[in-house]
Amino acid sequence: MSSLVKLELSWSVSVKVVGSFMQRRMLRDFYPYEFVEDVFSIDYQRLYENGVRGIIFDVDNTLVPHGLNSTKAVDELFRKIHGLGFKTLLMSNNCEARILRFKANIDTLYIHRAGKPNPDSYWNALSMMGLKKEETVVVGDQIFTDILGANRAGIPNILVRYIGYRINEETGWNRKGEKLLLFFYSLRKKYQHRLGLG
Repeated sequence: MSSLVKLELSWSVSVKVVGSFMQRRMLRDFYPYEFVEDVFSIDYQRLYENGVRGIIFDVDNTLVPHGLNSTKAVDELFRKIHGLGFKTLLMSNNCEARILRFKANIDTLYIHRAGKPNPDSYWNALSMMGLKKEETVVVGDQIFTDILGANRAGIPNILVRYIGYRINEETGWNRKGEKLLLFFYSLRKKYQHRLGLG
């Protein structure tokens, strides 16, 4: 075998190895630490015992269907969470008026027009709560915004199943992509239950 053929084979193998590594690394950015049914299914007591002190919540389709006001159940959930000693913050790409209307009965910090998945708002949230990344958890329903942004910012996160339905075409395509990502996620056991909630 000539040196040129050997070089070409070596290059081909290297490209495949690097490509496979990059693919796994890119997919990892979309994998949540936990995947649960809804915000009421999360074991907040265990999170607190594990050192978590702050929770960043998405609003629409995470806590309530898109555009709706908070419910008595959600208001009570926040009272329970605060009673355990957590700090909370709402982070939404929506406008401030929407967030203020939602949090009418909830005493919590918030960031509107967050620009998720840009990690800057996540780091700003940490500063507002006075907490470190490892003391905080992000909870959201969208992989391409909530989870990707949290992973880019280095913050542990929990994906919940989205509430309700959307007619937005872009989000519809995102949901199809999320199904594919969740399939790959289901095959990668080491990325699941990283917060010990499973």
